[in-house]
Amino acid sequence: MENNVEIEGIKINYIKTGSGDPVLVLHGWGASIETVMPIINTLKQNHTVYAMDIPGFGKSQKPKEVFGSFCYADIVKEFIDKLIPGKLSLVGHSFGGKLSIIISSKYPELIDKVVLIDSAGIIPKRTFKYHIRVKSFKLLKKLYNALVFWEDKEKRMEKLYKRFGSDDYQNSSGVMRKILVRVVNENLKPILRDIKAPTLLIWGDRDEDTPLYMAEIMEKEIKDSGLVVFEGAGHYSYLDDYNRFIRVMEAFFKPEAE
Repeated sequence: MENNVEIEGIKINYIKTGSGDPVLVLHGWGASIETVMPIINTLKQNHTVYAMDIPGFGKSQKPKEVFGSFCYADIVKEFIDKLIPGKLSLVGHSFGGKLSIIISSKYPELIDKVVLIDSAGIIPKRTFKYHIRVKSFKLLKKLYNALVFWEDKEKRMEKLYKRFGSDDYQNSSGVMRKILVRVVNENLKPILRDIKAPTLLIWGDRDEDTPLYMAEIMEKEIKDSGLVVFEGAGHYSYLDDYNRFIRVMEAFFKPEAE
């Protein structure tokens, strides 16, 4: 059942389902609650599962200003304070994993367990091809600003963004595009060691958005962590190998007394 709560003047859409110890599921950039429903369905048999549309996605309102991942995490923390009693576990995919890293490192006393699925948080290695692409974009942008007539400039600049920008960048606009530029340049490696909760890393070995080497860095930095690699899976590893995902999640969340 969908619900709404207002946090920092932003209307947040969320759902609550199942029964048992609480788990908050956070989706990735450009996604929504619907994208992580397979995760929710896996957990709701034995947990009270909360999932929210992160501001700017799904049915939640957009942020009113440009802010970064730590501001997003503050909103998630306020959501937790308002709606989820006691300790909880976090399950985050991609950008949702990045928010899970921030929250579990800042508030270790609140977090029982953490699952990071193809998580963001490590700045990618920049290749020579990447640097050439960025320089070409900046040069063309200067030329457009200097030479193109104003009535043509907006349309031509959008074509330029679509030619050089990532899929997420192309699909964003306005404040969300500016937020994306900010969040992709944030490096969370220094705070990984502050995560105290048992942490499960689930990754696709063919993930091109957050490559496997990022998972290996996280496993090294997070003291109580383990990495499970799904062969042949991409950035949505939990969908690409769903049956194995279910088994891994059941094992990780199995009560210790059993």
